[in-house]
Amino acid sequence: MRELNKQDLIDLLYGCAVLGTGGGGPLPEGLEKLDKAMTDGKTLKLIDLDEIPDEEYVATPYGCGAPSASGNNPEFDDLYRVDEQPSVLALEAVEAYMGKPIYAIGSTELGGENTAEALYAALRLDLPLIDGDPAGRSVPELQHTTYYVKNVPICPMGVATQFGEKIVIENVTNDFRAESIVRAIAVASDNMVGVADHINTGKVIKQSLIPGAITYALNIGKTLRMANEEGKCAAEAIVGANDGKILFKGEVTDFPWETRDGFNFGEIHLKGTNSFEGEKYKIWLKNENIMAYRNGKIDVMAPDLICMLDEENNPLTSPDFGIGQKMTVFALPS
Repeated sequence: MRELNKQDLIDLLYGCAVLGTGGGGPLPEGLEKLDKAMTDGKTLKLIDLDEIPDEEYVATPYGCGAPSASGNNPEFDDLYRVDEQPSVLALEAVEAYMGKPIYAIGSTELGGENTAEALYAALRLDLPLIDGDPAGRSVPELQHTTYYVKNVPICPMGVATQFGEKIVIENVTNDFRAESIVRAIAVASDNMVGVADHINTGKVIKQSLIPGAITYALNIGKTLRMANEEGKCAAEAIVGANDGKILFKGEVTDFPWETRDGFNFGEIHLKGTNSFEGEKYKIWLKNENIMAYRNGKIDVMAPDLICMLDEENNPLTSPDFGIGQKMTVFALPS
């Protein structure tokens, strides 16, 4: 077990935003959640997988939906929004259903806001965070995890809205059905709900996660910060330390996108700058960057990571940029 201070957690969220490949929620909202949960001098306990007792229970709280660049839908303006994070409400609901206390918190994916959901819950409830993750990146759907590969049941799961409604789903036919149900609740709730799922024992959990994933993201965040402090190219520093590759440097020429069925779908079109002048790049996204094309030919696809930094070395997330945005696109191995 080790303790992470506020600077560590800020670095962690920046690293998670890089690994979020355009998804995982907006980093500013993640940093806001961290500020809300972090009092002066408070630290977060980070535990390795082998430190989880076999019989203790672990939960995975997160947000599910598709953030919109245009803000809240006026359809929901008359509804009161609760102060507490819906993911914490979801965790409380499923914990009450189980009748057993939660020992530790796990992340559901690496993203600037979604990992912050796990940090917030851990700090708010004074529980340790597990140094592991079921995706090693951000992913668009609930079944895109090592839990699914390992046949770990997603239920029971708690779901809570921004308006305070709580639901416990006792069972589902499979993870695809869970995705459909939760996504439908999100669509009916301004495209965002809190979820707490994969409630299971340490014996099961520590055989089901990618070990060291939180430390990996933390180190990427530190590399980014140090590159900024030293006036270096953060993308080159990150790929150099993590077996990655610079894919493209360019400027956004078009960004057609839409929110549909609880997801953001779109394309990022770039024209090359610097050594890439005269070339074109396209990224297809479903919340996250899934496929990238260089001059019309496939270049990189999921599960490898298609990451983006702006001119100031800040991680970029969709749909929070527009025409003329300059960026460096780089890949990291899954």
